[in-house]
Amino acid sequence: MDLTPGLLAHGHWTADQVKVDWLEDHFEPTPEQAQRADEKIAELARRGSPSHDGVAARFVDLTQAADGTVQLTLQPTRWALRLVENDGGGALSALCIVRRADGAWLAGRRAMWLSTWAGRWALGAGGAVEVGENPALTLTRELQEEWSLVPERLTVRAVVRNPTKMVLVVGVAWLPEGADAHLVMDEEHDEHAWWPANPADWPAEADAPLRAMAELLK
Repeated sequence: MDLTPGLLAHGHWTADQVKVDWLEDHFEPTPEQAQRADEKIAELARRGSPSHDGVAARFVDLTQAADGTVQLTLQPTRWALRLVENDGGGALSALCIVRRADGAWLAGRRAMWLSTWAGRWALGAGGAVEVGENPALTLTRELQEEWSLVPERLTVRAVVRNPTKMVLVVGVAWLPEGADAHLVMDEEHDEHAWWPANPADWPAEADAPLRAMAELLK
């Protein structure tokens, strides 16, 4: 399998256009991968993080059909493999970018206890895809869990492999007018902000990966 980072698919799919085929067999990591995952989980415990190991989705393949659907082949895998730098084992996550009715982007600073991107600003909501779950539904689940928000409309825009070899299903959720007044920040964030509609006007904490994501979703 080609594990080169980059854009795997780009479109404007509705949730029902994202199809999933789940393999029954679990992914078997190499002994080195397993050891490094063990070390990462132990490190989180020493930091006092409530994050724990489990089972989540792994990306295997993707095909696009002439009828406009996109088919993902997924596989159960150990959750902690996503913590291994530069070798995420194909771990799959969903990233839900959130736009306010006026075009502003929801950004949140991630809490220091988190296993990934601790203390950094991120766009929207995101997390692991659970076994048996359609990633298009993961997007709305994470939005509800992290910000207590329900979108007016949502499209799946891209499937991307990042430099750690983790794969992201990226969606954009648009909120109805006034919905931001009902936002409730969860414990995974310690601050939030609405960044301007034009990324050129974003503050300094908006780093290069965040600006690249905004460029992709224009």
